[in-house]
Amino acid sequence: MTSTLSFAPLVPWQLIAGLAVLGLCLAGVALLRGGRGWALRVFALAVLAAALANPQAVREERQPQRDIAVIAVDRSASQDVGGRRQQTDAALAKVRERLSGFDDLDIRVIEVGKGSEMVSGSAAEKESGGTGKATDKEGGTRLFDALVRETAEIPRRRFAGAVLITDGQVHDVPDAGKKAGPVIPGPVHVLLTGKPGETDRRLVIEQAPGYGIVGKPVSIRYRIEDRLGKKAVSFTDRLAEVRLRYDDNQEIVQRVPVGLNGTFKFKLDHAGPTVVEISVGAAPGELSTVNNRALVKINGVRDRLRVLLVSGQPHAGERTWRNLMKSDPSVDLVHFTILRPPEKDDFTPLRELALIAFPIQELFEIKLPDFDLIVFDRYVVRDVLPPSYLKNIADFVHGGGALLLALGPEFASDRSLYQTPLGKIMPAPPTGRVLEGGFRPRLTETGRRHPVTAGLPGSETKSPSWGRWFRQIEAAAKSGQVLMRGKSERPLLLLERKGKGRVAELLSDHIWLWARDFEGGGPQAELLRRLSHWLMKEPDLEEESLKAKILGGRLIVERRSLKPEAMKVTVTLPGGENRTLELKDSNDGVGRAVMSAAGPGLYRVSDGTQTALATMGALNPLEFRDLRATDEKLRPTAKASGGGVYWIAQGLPDFRRTRPERDSSGVGWAGLTANRSFVISGLAQVPLLPGLLVMILVLGGLMTAWHREGR
Repeated sequence: MTSTLSFAPLVPWQLIAGLAVLGLCLAGVALLRGGRGWALRVFALAVLAAALANPQAVREERQPQRDIAVIAVDRSASQDVGGRRQQTDAALAKVRERLSGFDDLDIRVIEVGKGSEMVSGSAAEKESGGTGKATDKEGGTRLFDALVRETAEIPRRRFAGAVLITDGQVHDVPDAGKKAGPVIPGPVHVLLTGKPGETDRRLVIEQAPGYGIVGKPVSIRYRIEDRLGKKAVSFTDRLAEVRLRYDDNQEIVQRVPVGLNGTFKFKLDHAGPTVVEISVGAAPGELSTVNNRALVKINGVRDRLRVLLVSGQPHAGERTWRNLMKSDPSVDLVHFTILRPPEKDDFTPLRELALIAFPIQELFEIKLPDFDLIVFDRYVVRDVLPPSYLKNIADFVHGGGALLLALGPEFASDRSLYQTPLGKIMPAPPTGRVLEGGFRPRLTETGRRHPVTAGLPGSETKSPSWGRWFRQIEAAAKSGQVLMRGKSERPLLLLERKGKGRVAELLSDHIWLWARDFEGGGPQAELLRRLSHWLMKEPDLEEESLKAKILGGRLIVERRSLKPEAMKVTVTLPGGENRTLELKDSNDGVGRAVMSAAGPGLYRVSDGTQTALATMGALNPLEFRDLRATDEKLRPTAKASGGGVYWIAQGLPDFRRTRPERDSSGVGWAGLTANRSFVISGLAQVPLLPGLLVMILVLGGLMTAWHREGR
């Protein structure tokens, strides 16, 4: 209970002061004239003025409030280095034990890092505590964001201070030029894990392109830094071995001096994203090799796909291929049609029959490597293209080019392309027969799993309701993959890889019937689009591929294969732990599996032959740029708030309660403010001058004064 004096004036203070001054003046006049009762009149006037001021004794019932201290624990990835995790746990236990010894102090603990922010407190504070999100994001360790949110819920008169347990690598530290007081309304003490003067090596990506042209070289510039204590060594005579890996473990190795820039140059082999991993060997005595690796994501784009279309025998579907290629804005099409039939061998020079001179030498010798795909549409051997040029095309395929053969009846004749050097790279030689009669194309078991034909509209059943074709060239498949069959179960569409290139055979010239919507038509445009893009090595159409991606905190793995069998893959987590994941096969040739992503970083998925990379968060997290424990970032903020910085390895400070406006830190000790806040639970007001007493004193004083003056 506490008593205080207060006033509740009955009239304005100005009126009371005016009456008092007037009374004193009159009393002074009486004194000068020798009046005998002036003192009693002053007494009566004083009592009257005091009564008008209405003094009261106020008694308050106060209930003391416990102060609150916040312990913020850094659980980010850099705390996994060395023995920092154990240091943190031991320091947290000791700090909680020491602070729990204060009877007037409650404790709240927030843990920041690896996914979520956890808040805990004493029993008295559980109702006012809370939970939140936001910690070790792509922007690094956000320790102060969590601390500010937590202290915002605590009354300022009850906040005793904050204790941060961290390695000092915090990326949202308030500006040192601004006082930390308005941000954190109390002392901030820092307990540092790790040791002073640690050594670390890191790989720095100086420059890397976001996009590159397929088939053209791209370069990545990097630098290796060795950090000894607080300094970064700019150059040494030591050499470090740097490895670059990309696309199914293709590898480039370089040895460069530490501190100097190095450059990797390589060609992008395909369109779409390419994740490049660069790593450097460990330095003697360094903390961890987690930042000795960097990832670069480069999106490959094709400059322009160049297609050479050579049409031979005229037929109803001659414009099918031309229309398909011209509809794609990324395709540059060169189209030539050879119209001279074999029966008109009248020795007329070719240059006099063509609208423009056929640039045979330029196309099939000089410019041939510039094309991505060559299409022969019902081509007939008429001695227009010499065998040497056709051999150039075969070499073009072996070197990485693509060849598509859309064949008609002439393929079964003695003027067939199979009789040329191209026959050596064809998967199916003709038997010499042309099959006539209606039939519906059907997918084979391989075709149902191959990305070129899997999932085509209308292929859900084994007997698709596609329109009929009426002609097929009989051929015997000697190699390659048969995706579609036609009349009498004969091969209709075959694909094969030759050397670094690819070949496709379509053994019918009636696909144009689908384009005309005959008997309901069929997926002509989609089939031809997939076919041409598979030939040009579109990554999404690879029949043997492994893909991994992270969506919504889940790692999704897809393994496409032509073999209908269960498969297991090995997932390497960001921390280095391996897990086995079993894929469930489906009828479309894709085995899928899903698992929860443990946290940000690089996930490596391997089936033994192929490797896929997936990243969660930033490719190169800010958290790993510098793994050394440091006091440089947090010391200005701690000093501005009145707190101190202490290395756990050198011993924990002694915690004390300090008064407001007093020092809160010193050598070997840290202070938490004792606010002594309270809540008023009761209030009583007692008048010091009751009306009866005032009347007695005023009348008594005046009557006594009259009596003395009347004598």
